[in-house]
Amino acid sequence: MDQVPSLRLNTRGEIPVIGFGTWQLSPEDAYSSVIEALEVGYRLIDTAKIYGNEEAVGEAVRNSKIPRQEIFLTTKLWNSDHGYDSALKAFDASLKRLGQDYVDLYLIHWPGDDRQRRADSWTALRDLYKEGRSKAIGVSNYTVRHLQELLDSTDTPPAVNQIEFHPFIYHEQKELLDFCEAEGIIFEAYSPLARGRRSDPLLEERGAKYGKSTSQVMLRWALQHGTVPLPRSADEGHIRENFEVFDFELSSVDMEAIDKINQTDRTAWNPTNLP
Repeated sequence: MDQVPSLRLNTRGEIPVIGFGTWQLSPEDAYSSVIEALEVGYRLIDTAKIYGNEEAVGEAVRNSKIPRQEIFLTTKLWNSDHGYDSALKAFDASLKRLGQDYVDLYLIHWPGDDRQRRADSWTALRDLYKEGRSKAIGVSNYTVRHLQELLDSTDTPPAVNQIEFHPFIYHEQKELLDFCEAEGIIFEAYSPLARGRRSDPLLEERGAKYGKSTSQVMLRWALQHGTVPLPRSADEGHIRENFEVFDFELSSVDMEAIDKINQTDRTAWNPTNLP
């Protein structure tokens, strides 16, 4: 396809409707995979300090044939860097590792267990946004409670909330999905393929129906729920396959059937018990 569709952010600019994640990719794999993803057509690249691959991701972005302004680059603030001054310092360090003078999206990676420190972190991100060093700012692993706390205390709402989302936990996450939609917050879905750890015959059946893989059905389901899925792979074939989700559409009947799969079983962290 010529151009990845995009969604309007609540601040300014747009975000591609699908992105490429780099969690658990070694620097070597991150470099080669990001190069491949950009060649395939991905324009949203997601990394984080804690991933340990920012340098490789930044190098891939610089060495790709894609103009920087066409790439939506995201990184994140880790828990140990919460606080106003420490958040600003961590952002500068991430920019240096990425070899960039700005990012398109900077996220608080995790709410942490200190409300004041995460509030101070948001103040830092707000200032980075106002300075234009991060074109948009947001959060990750925030529940409805964490988001409401933030919205009640700021005049700069998060543009994005990135959290685990796939058919196996749909009912657990539906309240959060609806909340984000109502507040104009883009819902980014990490682990949209449940890290390959969950399966259901229904997904295989729908894949056969549409001539698509189970992974493509799951990604298409996430797209049709208005989320921005972030599949990750170091395999060239899977990187390409995961992007080939714009040439079919799940029927409303199939969407409803997949919604009912729910196993209420996360494959990553659970932030619901954080204060």
